[in-house]
Amino acid sequence: MFSYWLADYGCIVADQTINNYLIENFPSGKLSRYLIYMIKKYFRMCAVLFSGLLAWVLSVLSASGQGININYDEEKVGSHSLPDLLRLPDSTVVTTAEQWTSQGRPATLQLFKTHVYGELPDKLPGMHFKVRNENKNALGGLATRKQVTIYFTQGADGPSMEVLLYIPNKVNGPVPAFVGLNFYGNQSIHPDKGIALSTRWINNSPEGIVNNKATEASRGLQASRWPVEELLKKGFALVTAYYGDLEPDHSEGWQSGIRTSLKTELNLEEDKWGAIGAWAWGLSRIMDYLEKEKRINPKQVALTGHSRIGKAALWAAANDTRFALVVSNESGEGGAALARRNYGETIAQLNRSFPHWFSPAYKNYNQQPEKLPVDQHQLLALIAPRPLYVSSAIEDKWADPQGEFLSAFYAEPVYKLFNKKGLGALEMPAVEKPVGETIRYHIRNGKHDIMAYDWQQHLAFAQKHFKLKINAKP
Repeated sequence: MFSYWLADYGCIVADQTINNYLIENFPSGKLSRYLIYMIKKYFRMCAVLFSGLLAWVLSVLSASGQGININYDEEKVGSHSLPDLLRLPDSTVVTTAEQWTSQGRPATLQLFKTHVYGELPDKLPGMHFKVRNENKNALGGLATRKQVTIYFTQGADGPSMEVLLYIPNKVNGPVPAFVGLNFYGNQSIHPDKGIALSTRWINNSPEGIVNNKATEASRGLQASRWPVEELLKKGFALVTAYYGDLEPDHSEGWQSGIRTSLKTELNLEEDKWGAIGAWAWGLSRIMDYLEKEKRINPKQVALTGHSRIGKAALWAAANDTRFALVVSNESGEGGAALARRNYGETIAQLNRSFPHWFSPAYKNYNQQPEKLPVDQHQLLALIAPRPLYVSSAIEDKWADPQGEFLSAFYAEPVYKLFNKKGLGALEMPAVEKPVGETIRYHIRNGKHDIMAYDWQQHLAFAQKHFKLKINAKP
């Protein structure tokens, strides 16, 4: 939260400084409003970038001051012994796919619930859906745009989430879909003015989110992360919702999120799970709706998530086998990266910065990750035998790309039980040279983000495993 405050403060200072300068140096009317706007926008962006860098530096210094050592040297990672994927808590060794499904999988899932993510409740009776609007000629006729409210309980005044769907028009029959949560409201994924502005609390951003509320300027704020038209042209639907509909992403967000508003109905206290669990729970509720959406093929729903939402996507898919394919993009610590590796973000740093994300029990391993009964290769193994794509970025050292690769590599034994091929590589691949079959991995150039290259690989992966033969309408 400090970084958001610092960015806001930097923008305010930039505006005040520019106003004072213009008043002193330019008589009224000498500069156009548009030019003033562009000058302010430029300096606001500079302020945000500087503030973000300063916040990161202060975060690192703070971590060091609290005894949290941040390591980026492979030689200092140290040795670590990972839990055996195929050995049950009673020391029984799993040798078949059937044994994994009936014994190994439930036992491993329970360990993650107990020590990392907390419980994940089922849907509630009375949950229902309401189509808010539908435009069959959206994006110049390329898609049908639907906006649906999912009410989690029987009443229409209880907790809910707003779901946005783009369904390709020029494809016959039910279509495959990519599903994922977004960071700044549905309107942030595309400049389409037909998308309803989110009315929920949103983390302030460099542009478009003012006083934690979405404005018109937030339309398309993160469009670079959502190649809507490309997905539609390849025959995929896109389904998304704002993760803050489930729980606002700050340390007190649980007070207004579903962990509090639904704790009586779910019979689950708010401290028995975390925000990651709440976001994962919402993804399964979207899947509930897609099973009733006639234009979507519910057997070909790919779940995707970037960064913290990548953690939630993995946890959702580990629990909900209806998701047919899973993509983890730079999910890092608490996601795809091995926890026992002392590289980049650690359990201690994760829990210090985001105390609301995980079960309180996870904090017991802040200083002793080697005592954690599980590690993240086991989380990835819970996806088996479904196709899994893990992707990293070379500049995203914080997320530990090597740890993400190794986690995918060490998940292979469970996939082999199902006669599925894993990475087929013993070492980290070259940059932008993907490896693997049912488990696939790449590391690309660039920073922590989801970019066109990532989507191109994820789409090709889904097309291959869904064996797509798109029948275009005449």
